Amino acid sequence: MAGMATTSGENGSGRNWTFLTNHGHVLLAIARNPTARLRDVADEVGVTERAAQAIVADLEAGGYLHRTRVGRRNEYTLNPAGRFRHPAEADRQVGALLALFTEEPVAGGADHP
Repeated sequence: MAGMATTSGENGSGRNWTFLTNHGHVLLAIARNPTARLRDVADEVGVTERAAQAIVADLEAGGYLHRTRVGRRNEYTLNPAGRFRHPAEADRQVGALLALFTEEPVAGGADHP
């Protein structure tokens, strides 16, 4: 779990948590490297390769990414116009999150309708 960043709460509770889910971390890892092997994505996020595969399947089924086979590798295309799933953020597109955490802006979609 080399890439997982966790911190203790300020009150010293010792409980580790992050603001983003593993789905968010996988989406961001793929946004940074659309030709990454799932093994590498899993290592970066701090999950098993099998968990990364399941998350990618969820993201693909939800329309957040598309997987294309290129030779022996997969290449991923993200859909920045996809909406957040939670009702509190459903009016926002994931492209805003991707732009916040990636160096280059993701093509397509606006920050806010």
